[in-house]
Amino acid sequence: MEKNEMENEEKFKKLMRYYFKTLKSANKENEHYVAEVKFSSYYELGCVINEMLKLCILCVDHDVHKTSETDIRTSINLSLILEVVHQLFPLDTFEFLDEIDEMFLKKVQNIKE
Repeated sequence: MEKNEMENEEKFKKLMRYYFKTLKSANKENEHYVAEVKFSSYYELGCVINEMLKLCILCVDHDVHKTSETDIRTSINLSLILEVVHQLFPLDTFEFLDEIDEMFLKKVQNIKE
């Protein structure tokens, strides 16, 4: 392996450690990964699960009145659901892809031209 390739490989590994934070390996074999979502309490976790279930009920049944049968509150706390989705969104991974683009893909395009 050439010196330049080794340097690129080391830079690539460093970038992966820096950016790939959304999923963490659940075991040594890297067969499964875990996404961490932070909650301030069990109650907040319960609220998020409850809101997601209500949203699913509405999507499946297309009937707002069904929600009132399963829960006292009929409105869905969409901001709570979006907050969890935001925590799961791997923005650092997209940033990493930009770094890969900068390192490798642009060089390949220059070679082809």
